[in-house]
Amino acid sequence: MYQTDWCPYCRRAEELLRSKGVTEIEKINIVLDSNGRAELAAKTGRRTVPQIYIGATHVGGCDDLYALERGGSLDRLLAG
Repeated sequence: MYQTDWCPYCRRAEELLRSKGVTEIEKINIVLDSNGRAELAAKTGRRTVPQIYIGATHVGGCDDLYALERGGSLDRLLAG
């Protein structure tokens, strides 16, 4: 997950993932990682955080993650 420490949407996304039993979240802080912001833009075409990957699947941002949950697809994606 591309994120920043102060982003409330990043925290909400992480809370949802943790509530689903995800214990390991690789976080790339785009403020602290000198290449993080450029990597984020190159990989996703977006500049906002969070940008969430589950495995190789780009989920998108916090709203996208919650939409997957509402639609019943998040559990299937997490199950891989």
